[in-house]
Amino acid sequence: MITLLADPEAFDRAELRVEGEAYQHLFRARRLGVGERLRVVDGRGRARAGEVARVDRTSAAVTLGVPAPGNEAAYELELLVPTLRPERVSWLVEKATEVGVSGIRFLNTARAPRDLGAGTLDRLRRVAASAVEQCHRSLLPEISGPHAWSEIAALTRAAEADRWFLDTEPGGGGWGRPAGERGALLIGPEGGFSPEERAGLLAAAWRPVGLGDRVLRAETAALVGAAALLL
Repeated sequence: MITLLADPEAFDRAELRVEGEAYQHLFRARRLGVGERLRVVDGRGRARAGEVARVDRTSAAVTLGVPAPGNEAAYELELLVPTLRPERVSWLVEKATEVGVSGIRFLNTARAPRDLGAGTLDRLRRVAASAVEQCHRSLLPEISGPHAWSEIAALTRAAEADRWFLDTEPGGGGWGRPAGERGALLIGPEGGFSPEERAGLLAAAWRPVGLGDRVLRAETAALVGAAALLL
């Protein structure tokens, strides 16, 4: 079934008007017709059944019906990742959204103090929206940053006891089972965390975990770590 991400303000109405890019994709490229069914989500975790009521030259109307499964993981996980190179950041957002993360926070570290550039966050939110539709989720992950290293405590306050960081140092502990309903996974930049950053994480009771002997790219490590906790 096709999933359509709708404006949350229109989600509670009896009928949804579809225009613009969504109209072009569904009713021109995919040629949906009257009577065909789809799943409408609000990006906040809710979903409803929908049925195409009419198709006009520049817009279409979808009748909204009963609630539908949200297809969201029971566990909420936010990723904190370094400010990656532009050619790698879109891939990370797309795949992390498909895996099921609830948020992606870009973080400036001592070894990755990049800016994301004007318009990048808006572009990445569009990437995430497309991924939500593709994988039939109902929650659009929050994407923000770049945040200063000093903001970590505030960003992860809701993570309760479940805060992990991927550590390249030997002797990291096991992953264990999540203790709460939400958690945070922190990924280091190329070259890893600085000694001061790592010491600060340990002092704040972050749990060091590893992914084996191979050193993965930051975006690969983020995806593998998120999948380990969510799937």
